[in-house]
This record gives sequence, structure tokens and C-alpha cells, in this order.
Amino acid sequence: MDVKVRGVRSILASLSLFCIWSFQLGAQSAVPAAAAAPHAPVRFHEPAPLQFDDHTGFEQIFDGHSLADWEGDPSVWRVENGAIVGESSAQHPVFNTYIWRKGLVVKDFDLKLEIKCEIGGGSGIQYRSQTGLPWIRPLQPGEKPRNLNWMMTGPQADIWFPVNPRAAAYTGQFYSENTPLGIVAWRGEVVNSRPGAAAQLIGSVGDRAELGGYVNINGWNQYEIVARGGVCIHILNGHVMAVLIDDDPKSSNNQPGKIGIELESTPAKVSVRNIWIRKLQ
Repeated sequence: MDVKVRGVRSILASLSLFCIWSFQLGAQSAVPAAAAAPHAPVRFHEPAPLQFDDHTGFEQIFDGHSLADWEGDPSVWRVENGAIVGESSAQHPVFNTYIWRKGLVVKDFDLKLEIKCEIGGGSGIQYRSQTGLPWIRPLQPGEKPRNLNWMMTGPQADIWFPVNPRAAAYTGQFYSENTPLGIVAWRGEVVNSRPGAAAQLIGSVGDRAELGGYVNINGWNQYEIVARGGVCIHILNGHVMAVLIDDDPKSSNNQPGKIGIELESTPAKVSVRNIWIRKLQ
């Protein structure tokens, strides 16, 4: 019997020691990691999304009330419900005409605006563009002599009402207005242009038709243009539409210029509002 008692006591003593050891180990593991050893700073994290309505560092270049700071054909352009509106009709046909912001010449910038195409035809946002240059296309039947002060030459971020499949593919592309270059980067393309060489497709930002699905037809679209040196990026409703990398410093795509809006074709209607620019150069 004494042997059994001693055996039980030995087992109980061992269990007590195990419980004490387990409690001490648990207490150590309960100490916050920061107290035991400081964490290294987090190096990898997703960037915060761009807030389209964040205008920090931006300047508003249309006040929503007047075209006093803009130059364009007064028979085409007007202010309506806080937007610049350009419209053509069978009674007042338009082939190409533009309105541009006076007193603003810029090369590197971020431009944000909202734009809506209705009825038909198309539009585009001119940037790094010039006025007063000869127009390379001859007058079309029924077209009146052009006022070159209302015509713009240079890069354009296209947007079209999808009146036909070809026009539907234009929205978002990089187009060089009134130059021999024409369409440089179609929607979905990353294109590189170099001095003395033909432009080359170097990558894709997405399927052209799929990107076209992000266009709000008959509604407002958030358009952003990012221009840095020879790099121009077109972003529509938060989706990159086209990228041009122009390595030619003498290219018409790579010069300071004016900001403007196009109205093209008949019938057509374009409305533009909330125009903000952050000037860098």
C-alpha cells in the first residue's frame, strides 16, 4: 500500500510541474509580439485608389457659367446646365470645330473632366495642341471656309457616340488631329514612337471590345489625361484606354500646347463639365 501511495504522489507531483510549466509557456506566448520583438515596417501594400473628385493641386478652368475664357464658334458652343455644350444639326451642320481655353499652354499635366456624347458623331479632348495652322484636309461639300482660330492641331483623346462599329472603336484612342500621323494608339494599345521609325505596338492594356464596355453611352464619362514628357495616358471611367510613349522630342505630340474640345460630324452633341487641370510644366 505504501508503495502505491508513493507512486500516486509521484504522478501528482509530475502533473503539477507540467501544469506550472505549461502556464509559464502560455504566459510568455501571450506577450504581444511588438513587446517581444518589434516588427519590421510593412514594405508591400496596395496604393490607395485615385479619387476622381480630389482636386488637390488642380485648377478649375471652366466655371460652369460662362465661355468668357474660351475661344470657339459662338453659333456652335454654349453653356447649358453647368456644361460646355457643342451641337450640330441638319439645319446647322458641322464638320470639325473646336473650343479652347484661352491663356493656357501646358505640356506636362493631369487633366480631369466629365464628358457626354449624344445623338451621334463624335468629340475629343485636344491637348498639347496648336491653333491657326493650315488644315490638311480639303473642304468637304457644303463646308464653309474654316476659321483657323477655331481649328486645333495636335494630340486628341477620342470619344465617339457609337454610330457604327468603327466609330465605337475610337473612344479612348490617341489620335493626332490634322497631322499625317492619324491614329497612333488604338484603344487597348501601348505604342512606342521613335525618331525616323514607324510606331510600334509594344503591349496591350486590355481587349478593345471589353474596354469599350466601360464607356457610358448617352451618359457622363470621367476622362483623365496624364501627360509626362513623351508619355501620354488616356483613362476613361477608371480604366486605362491607350498609352503612347513618344521618344521624339521634336514630335508634335511632344510640345507644349492648348487644351480644347472638339465637335465633329452632324448630327452630334457633346457636353463637358467639371474641367480641372494640375499643371506640372
